[in-house]
Amino acid sequence: MTMELIGIIIVAIFVNNVVFSQFLGICPFLGVSKKVDTAIGMGLAVTFVLTIATLVTFLLQKGVLEPYGLEYLQTITFILVIAALVQMVEIVLKKISPALYQALGVFLPLITTNCVILGVAILVIQKDYNLLESVIYAIATALGYAMALIIFSSIREQMALTKIPKVMEGIPIALITAGIIAMAFMGFSGIDQVFK
Repeated sequence: MTMELIGIIIVAIFVNNVVFSQFLGICPFLGVSKKVDTAIGMGLAVTFVLTIATLVTFLLQKGVLEPYGLEYLQTITFILVIAALVQMVEIVLKKISPALYQALGVFLPLITTNCVILGVAILVIQKDYNLLESVIYAIATALGYAMALIIFSSIREQMALTKIPKVMEGIPIALITAGIIAMAFMGFSGIDQVFK
């Protein structure tokens, strides 16, 4: 693996974490992060769908939209592809692996509306990555998203055992906690310069 690819992985997970620096996927991040188990399930589901969606949308962009001058249809095309892909994954999992479908069942419909999927599909085109770089970026971004979810859910589980003032319970303390974690992730700023 070259230094460029390692750089893409490090930057996607730590420096440009989709939750803490790009603010993508905040709604599921806050909604699914009350328990570590659900955070792990959502992280796995996002990793799987994000990787496949990035691969399919990249090939669609380079094979259809760009050659025929249809780049202006990128967003709507990607949304349709992601929704169809999630539905296909749901159908296939239901038939092939009912146990896995039950484990991910509630997370799959949430992924359809998760802006991380669409955001990464568009970012790989804007960054002008090739196919390998795009897939690696998608996997690394999904791992960064999963890591953020798991860290945040671990903290929220501990906060549930702590006495918090009534005014701060729920979303207010969750947002403050997410902000503190985001500031901690700012400590990774500058690492990306090593890989340039």
